[in-house]
Amino acid sequence: MVMEQYYLHPIMTLLLALVSFLAISLLVLFYRHRSQFTDNNLPPGKVGYPLIGESYDFISSAWKGHPEKFIFDRMSKNSSQVFKSSLLGERTAFFCGDVCNKFLFSKEDKLVKLWFPSSVDKIFFSSTEASTVEEAAKTRKIIPNFVKLDALQRYFGIIDQCTQSHFADSWENQKEVHTFELVKKYTFKIAARLFVSLEDQKDVDKLSKPFHLVNAGWASIPIDFPGTPYNKAIKATNLIRKDLYKMIKQRKVDLAEGNASPTQDILAHMLLTCDEDGTYLKESDMVDKILGLLVAGFDTVSAVLTFTVKYLGELPHIYDAIYREQMEIVNAKAPGELLKWEDLRKMKYSWNVTQEVMRITPPVQGGFKEASTDFVFNGFTIPKGWKLYWSANSTHKNADFFPEPDKFDPSRFEGNGPAPYTFIPFGGGPRMCPGNEYARVVALVFMHNLVKRFKWENIFPDEKTIYGPFARPAKGLPVRLFHHQKSKAPP
Repeated sequence: MVMEQYYLHPIMTLLLALVSFLAISLLVLFYRHRSQFTDNNLPPGKVGYPLIGESYDFISSAWKGHPEKFIFDRMSKNSSQVFKSSLLGERTAFFCGDVCNKFLFSKEDKLVKLWFPSSVDKIFFSSTEASTVEEAAKTRKIIPNFVKLDALQRYFGIIDQCTQSHFADSWENQKEVHTFELVKKYTFKIAARLFVSLEDQKDVDKLSKPFHLVNAGWASIPIDFPGTPYNKAIKATNLIRKDLYKMIKQRKVDLAEGNASPTQDILAHMLLTCDEDGTYLKESDMVDKILGLLVAGFDTVSAVLTFTVKYLGELPHIYDAIYREQMEIVNAKAPGELLKWEDLRKMKYSWNVTQEVMRITPPVQGGFKEASTDFVFNGFTIPKGWKLYWSANSTHKNADFFPEPDKFDPSRFEGNGPAPYTFIPFGGGPRMCPGNEYARVVALVFMHNLVKRFKWENIFPDEKTIYGPFARPAKGLPVRLFHHQKSKAPP
């Protein structure tokens, strides 16, 4: 009888053994995770749990509309502008502040290099088996010649015509519109026209549909299972590539027969430009690069334009000042006359407003780099292979650099403007986004065509902003339009 009290059923014994094994495995995993961060000279900070790290806190703060909270909470707790963490299964050091920005941006290809998660490589795979980082480097050698100011001047009339047709087709005769949806439609239309000369709206819409899946998927949880956003993004990328191959082959024929211009778009530029060795890009290379450009110019510019509409709807005095500036340009023109390149120089206040929009709601929240060698910064050792994250909000929302950071104040950009390395909506250094001038031109042309037609009010004045990773209004920013020609009391 005594022995029976201690007898365990074989199944119970197996379960206990399994639980013990799992417990020991978790302890080993936890120990190994923590042991990666035990060097006494590493930056201070928490590293969270194995595999997950602090990824949930980082992502959830963005979805709650305050991505800077993750940064500032840890800067305050650690009394340091550099702190360690663990994100996406990677050992990570956050670099926050103007000094950190200057260091990271100036040490590109010396101590640090660009880095993308492997999940991004799977979506934007290279036809040449080069990594996303290598493709980004190649693209940078080609793009500046197309998006620098003198090149943009050549396409300025096209941008204005596309903008006017967009408003005529999608805004005129409407009482309410969903801004975010229309702005995405507009930015893709401009990019498709300038990059590959797509003019027919049906062709633009056909190409844009899979792009929405790509943008929804590359920032999602990287689970490659049928039906997941990530899996849909991979499939959508393959469809886009097939369409781009067809465009390239047709363009070669059109150029040979004289039915296309050598300077009409970036595709023609790629087809006719060779490197210093006289080597021309392969079709697969062109597909990779055009795909990346369309994606890069889609969400970032869309965010800038959407939040410009948001803040102008909230701040009538800012809108009125822009309206006066833009109407001076309109009144100096003949009816129906397009914008001219020199008109951009007259939009100083409008550009200050756009910059303040990008300060408060950066089109890019930050980015990753990787330590290419061991180095010491601010007395802390950063080991080779660690991922380094720079944050726009660490300066944009910092009262030390921008007093009353939550206040919308375009005057911050008058005169010499902000201190170096504090305003970084497009990054900085050699890796600064090469499309920053393209974004400026498109933003100002859009603003001109918008305010000369409408005043508006936001239907949800306190609409939440979420980041995933690009900023977007939670409800799509619906606005109520007031047409100037129909308004009894224009501003």
